Amino acid sequence: MPPTTSATPRALSDSEPATGPATRPHIAVRPATLEDGGHMWRLARDSGALDLNTSYAYLLFARDFSRTCRVAVVDGEVAGFVLGYRRPDAPDTLFVWQVAVDPAQRGRQLAGRLLADVSAGVRFVEASITADNAASQRLFERFAQERGVALERADFFSSTDFPDAGHETEGLVRIGPLDR
Repeated sequence: MPPTTSATPRALSDSEPATGPATRPHIAVRPATLEDGGHMWRLARDSGALDLNTSYAYLLFARDFSRTCRVAVVDGEVAGFVLGYRRPDAPDTLFVWQVAVDPAQRGRQLAGRLLADVSAGVRFVEASITADNAASQRLFERFAQERGVALERADFFSSTDFPDAGHETEGLVRIGPLDR
């Protein structure tokens, strides 16, 4: 079942009081499973900001990289995900490929929770981010700041590296070293 936006209960901000147990959604972060692949693809598609990869890629990540991929489940529905992998030539480094959160669940710091959970046990976190992706820039800056570690920026893939026209330049952020 795809994640919903209109039927999903409105998320409470951290400053809103809960009026009863039914008003606070149950949030769980867990490794991705094969069954989550379709949900992750739909969240990426509906984000309006991410490069949408083939649904096959999300299924493969959910199956083969579940140790380095997480989903956030809110009241039984997949509401966010992070896709990542350990770099083969630097296994202490997690490369974060994509992060997405259902628009109805934004503001609950789900992306930060996902990133914190998936990065447990690594020394460095890397991600590529376009200059205009303010949400991702803030996410990784906050992640580094909360841990009191450096965030370094470097050139990564220029727009001319991509074979398809119109792809923006991707900069690299590298965070760490993290406490394991």
